Amino acid sequence: MENTRIFIVEDDIKIASLLADTLRKYQYDVEIVHNFEDIVEECLKFSPHIVLLDINLPSYDGYYWCRQLRQHTKCPIIFISARSGEMDQIFALENGGDDFITKPFNYEIVLAKIKSHLRRTYGEYSSRQEERTITLGQLTLFLERMELHIRDVEIPLQKKECIILDLLMGQSPKVVTREKLLEELWDDQAFVDENTLNVNMTRVRKKLVDYGILSIIETVRGAGYRFVLSSEEM
Repeated sequence: MENTRIFIVEDDIKIASLLADTLRKYQYDVEIVHNFEDIVEECLKFSPHIVLLDINLPSYDGYYWCRQLRQHTKCPIIFISARSGEMDQIFALENGGDDFITKPFNYEIVLAKIKSHLRRTYGEYSSRQEERTITLGQLTLFLERMELHIRDVEIPLQKKECIILDLLMGQSPKVVTREKLLEELWDDQAFVDENTLNVNMTRVRKKLVDYGILSIIETVRGAGYRFVLSSEEM
């Protein structure tokens, strides 16, 4: 992918500069944030394909800025932080992040994660296909738009929410195993706590309820999950 733009939000100038220099060696177009009071405006002006976002920042933390960015862009946001606790990683995902890399990081891992998200979000396959949709009853999932429609209501989705609904609606009423969900949601399952999947599933369920959709995601003990329509959505 040519002219790939990466926006770095990191207040340690040494780390930010080293990371930017490394990425530029691989022909990425990189911009480092200058004004930590106006991260959203700088980001939108640069229009990045991927954002690398630290948690500990001046004034407001990375969780706050991730939420603000999610109001304007669906591009992958990868947290990079010295925090390594499970709750830090869960908060990152809950606030709109797509991935988490712990400092000190291996640059090869950073590059691999970036390439993976670029393939999934802007890959050659998805760019050449007609818009993909999944329809169940009165529900339609627009995969490229990352939107779920019911009647005239458009529900915006975050990336992992869209992936979960893609798998569950596409297989409905069959069960989708936890292993399959983990495989599709994260590249390296070995470093993902299963509780993280529970958190993401809870978030999807809550969003459906918030929009008055009575369809439920059933937990099938010892197997996985399945999507079941209520009579009102049939």
